[in-house]
Amino acid sequence: MAIEVVREYLKQWGAQQRILEFPVSSATVELAAQAVGCEPARIAKTLSFLVDDHAVLVVAAGDQKVDNGKYKAFFHTKAKMLSADQVTELIGHAVGGVCPFGVKDGVEIYLDESLKRFETVFPAAGSSNSAIEVTMEELEQFSGSDKWVDVCKMK
Repeated sequence: MAIEVVREYLKQWGAQQRILEFPVSSATVELAAQAVGCEPARIAKTLSFLVDDHAVLVVAAGDQKVDNGKYKAFFHTKAKMLSADQVTELIGHAVGGVCPFGVKDGVEIYLDESLKRFETVFPAAGSSNSAIEVTMEELEQFSGSDKWVDVCKMK
């Protein structure tokens, strides 16, 4: 299971015990917010795209949508989300549990500016009923990415 991959991956920072597992689904922003007990905006959703034949993840605040113009300006291509099968194959996590932790080699990870308004956010942890609370610094460290982008618009 991908949650075990994430748990093992987070051990290098001693953060594996911080993974929250819920008796209910947290597969959507709304369900995750209910499970965690926070506003939907603080759920760090991880969106999966195909750019030049490789997988790209964009981690954004739960109240955001991708702005196609901003996305195209940054990535120089139209936003093309991965299918559920491609997500599992290319990222290593299934839809509903996609997160920027413990992903397959070669996956590029970008963090959207929309997250910076919060002290902490809750990305998934590899399963459709998990999350972990992280600061922006931890999100950078745990995801291995300090690449911040502005590719979203408010809903």
